[in-house]
Amino acid sequence: MRRSRILAGWICLLCASVSPALGAESKRPNVIVILTDDQGYGDLGLHGNPVVRTPNLDQLGRESVRFHHFYVSPVCAPTRASVMTGRYNFRTGAVDTYLGRAMMYPDETTLAEMLAGAGYRTGIFGKWHLGDNYPLRPIDQGFQEALVLRGGGLGQPSDVPGGGTYFDPILQHNGRQERVRGYCSDIFTDAALDYIDRSDPRPFFVYLAFNCPHGPLEVAEKDYLPYSRMDLSNSRFPQAGHPLPAEAPMADTARTYGMITNIDDNLGRLFARLKDRNLADNTIVVYLTDNGPAQVRYNSGMLDRKGTVHEGGIRVPCFVRWPGHFPAGHIVDRIAAHIDLAPTILSACGVEAPKDVAFDGRNLLPLLRGEPAPWKDRTLYFQWHRGDTPELYRAFAARSQHFKLVRPESARGPVDQTLELYDMVSDPLEFKNVVKQHPDVVARMKAEYEAWFRDVSSTRGYAPPRIVLGSTHENPSTLSRQDWRGPKAGWGAKSLGYWEVSVDRPGTYEVTLLFAPAPMPGVAQFTLNGVSLQAPVAAGASEIKLPSSTWPAGPGRLEGSIERNGTVAGVQYVEVNRTDD
Repeated sequence: MRRSRILAGWICLLCASVSPALGAESKRPNVIVILTDDQGYGDLGLHGNPVVRTPNLDQLGRESVRFHHFYVSPVCAPTRASVMTGRYNFRTGAVDTYLGRAMMYPDETTLAEMLAGAGYRTGIFGKWHLGDNYPLRPIDQGFQEALVLRGGGLGQPSDVPGGGTYFDPILQHNGRQERVRGYCSDIFTDAALDYIDRSDPRPFFVYLAFNCPHGPLEVAEKDYLPYSRMDLSNSRFPQAGHPLPAEAPMADTARTYGMITNIDDNLGRLFARLKDRNLADNTIVVYLTDNGPAQVRYNSGMLDRKGTVHEGGIRVPCFVRWPGHFPAGHIVDRIAAHIDLAPTILSACGVEAPKDVAFDGRNLLPLLRGEPAPWKDRTLYFQWHRGDTPELYRAFAARSQHFKLVRPESARGPVDQTLELYDMVSDPLEFKNVVKQHPDVVARMKAEYEAWFRDVSSTRGYAPPRIVLGSTHENPSTLSRQDWRGPKAGWGAKSLGYWEVSVDRPGTYEVTLLFAPAPMPGVAQFTLNGVSLQAPVAAGASEIKLPSSTWPAGPGRLEGSIERNGTVAGVQYVEVNRTDD
């Protein structure tokens, strides 16, 4: 359904389109986008960290164009939506990281879809975090090969039972559940290498999206032990910039650095493979991270970390390498962001976007080539919240080349309209609030932010994307707490939520509820679109299959819960299987 609607009108044009920069006879470049999870700006030797070992990333940086002021969202799923679409995440549905708010609308056109339409083969290996079920999965969004974890990370409620570990995880391979042996970052790199090695004349797009060094901080001893023996106290690191708010937990830092070094070793394997196969010169490699560090640790003296719109939360490394096309070692001082990557990659590959795609980002090729042409100033916007609907003024930043307007309160609680303004030319680390010295700048940037917020909010509003049940594309379907919603939804034992779904076709369905066992009996309850089912639950049971029932087609709210002694709590998973195909 989606494929025909998006591709039919423009696939032929895309296949023929070649940019002037490439030349009519040139072969389109391969593309590798590397995205790490919760790795901060200061987690690289190249950025002045005297402890962490990242020789391959450091070398990549020296061989690349580096963006000195590159920005992403304060948390991961919003960043990933912008990387995939070239659009602000508020337009895409991915407004937060969990509870149904990290699901991207299926009618968003992804970079994978656009490159696939131009003849690329496309593969994702690692973390998607934009929807676990049809029509939201990467295989529904343009990726022809996908080996991914569910939800926002291993060890979270999105994992299927028994799969939530960084070692021997249960992953989703092209929509099917598989246990894969090994450590997660090694597994994803192996899969990417195998994909690159396939005998296929088409250029490839590989999205290598590591879930490390996100917590839980599980890492092999060989990577952890060298750091566990080091002095990792705050005094060990450069003291310029903002002091850390507390002493960094050395065990956490050691584990994090071990995870980063493991990624670096894997990238060394990747870069060696490109060289051995004579692919390096015709492969664009993009490396960035999805937000600042989650834990307290060295972050190049920047203020705050993940979850904030200060520099420590949203300013990240970004390296772009294409030998012979982009000058190695060139540093760009113009601001840039996640929304710029999709239009830039398309332009470099000579691929035109469909006419109905409206990018928020800008083509960075002139900056990547080091061209002297003037670059028009602009303002970039970043915001985060906890809740179904983003709120005006909540935890936002507006960043122009010269100034940064900030409202850095928490992602939840009352909205405070008190603003901060920083002169990023003279004060790039946000030490001095100059809001009183520049009332004209504050008024202008505030008005521009308000207009931006109204614009991105008006694209489609914030109604949740729906999971489609009973489709030929996915049956059975497993729903997890990652994607349920509601005022009582959460990951705790007493949480209670619901899933916004759409039944694809009328028919006969079976439902299995999975939940934490308890020493007392209870009653399982299920409702959807007028269908209401109940069944007794024995003490100690952890799942129950409900009687088959006939469902009508259409949208609805699916609920599954267990009642024990008058207390109702939501289940952990709902498995839905259409049985009359």
